[in-house]
Formats: sequence, structure tokens, C-alpha cells
Amino acid sequence: MNIIMLGAPGAGKGTQAAVLSEHFGIPTISTGNMIREALKNGTEMGLKAKSYMDEGKLVPDEVVIGIVKERLAEDDCKKGFILDGFPRTIPQAEALDKMEVDIQYVINLDVSDERIIKRMSGRRVCENCGRPYHLVNLKPKKDGVCDDCGGTLVQRKDDHPDTVLARLDVYHKETEPLAAYYKKQGKLVDVVGQDDVDETTDLILKAIEA
Repeated sequence: MNIIMLGAPGAGKGTQAAVLSEHFGIPTISTGNMIREALKNGTEMGLKAKSYMDEGKLVPDEVVIGIVKERLAEDDCKKGFILDGFPRTIPQAEALDKMEVDIQYVINLDVSDERIIKRMSGRRVCENCGRPYHLVNLKPKKDGVCDDCGGTLVQRKDDHPDTVLARLDVYHKETEPLAAYYKKQGKLVDVVGQDDVDETTDLILKAIEA
């Protein structure tokens, strides 16, 4: 089973990809991990990516696509895979189609911007040990203090509302159109993301196993 996960930053697609990976016994493949692995293994595309990254530039589509092609050719993908973070744009999706990769399902996690901003802006992390917290769902025993080491809890720049809004804006412009692209192909599965991970997983499994 070959699956693509879609969803805005903070919608929980990474978590769901990990759960589905375990359920189906197939690997989750994220763009970041793929690039890091290609760099580590010194593949042709990995070395190309390194040349751009060393100059502080974004890795261009043709290199990312080459890395995806290398990764999908590995043995652990023969029974299926879950793509998380690729494709991000219509040209990337078209390139994937040209590889003749047979995608069965594109799971689109639908979570409103308002809920995402609330969810992400409530995150805190201990500046000493890195333990995560949430002001609503995972509160520390004492406000602003880590339960484990007594360190100060801070808000990461990525979780600041202004940063979240900027990331959502990029998502709506560049990635959201993929939903219509895959709907035309009859592969899109819309799932309303729940606050509870297990509830979201149940909705996904019911939709694709029906």
C-alpha cells in the first residue's frame, strides 16, 4: 500500500504517518530524513543536495525528486510506503506521476487554521532537557517549570503564532492545491483531524479499509 500524507503544518500528519507505518508494517519516508540519509550515504543526489545546502540554498525540485526516486527503489519499500512531506507542490506531484509510482491513497488531514494556531502556540519545551509540554493538553506540575529537571519552559520560534501563520500561508499557496490534484485522480481521502490521535487513526482506517 502506497500512501501520501497531506495536511497543514501542525495538523498531525507526522504522528499519523508513524501510527499507520506501524499498523501496515511499511516505512514512513519524510523529505528531511531522505535528504539526511542521502547525505550520510554519499549518494549522487545526496552530494548534489549537499552542494546547495553548503551554500545556504534550498535544495531544488530535481534533486529532491532524484532523492525520492533513490529511496523508493530500496528493498523496504517493496511492500509499500508512506510519503510525509513530499510532494509539496503540483510540479513535484507531476514528477512523482512520471516515475510511475502507484499511489493508492492520499490522506488529507483537515484541521482549521484556528485550531492549528491554538495547538502549536500552546507548545512549550524545556530549554535544558528538551521535554515537551502543552499549556492545555500536557501541562507541567508548576507553571513554566519542567517536571523532570526544573528547567525553564520556553516557546520555540517555530511555534510562535506569527511563524505558524507564515507557514500556513505557504501551505495554502503551494501545497493545498494538491488536494484538488489528487481528487481528480480519485485518490483523495479527506479526514477531519481530531484532537485525539487514536480517533483520527480510526477515521483514516475506516476510510481506506472500507
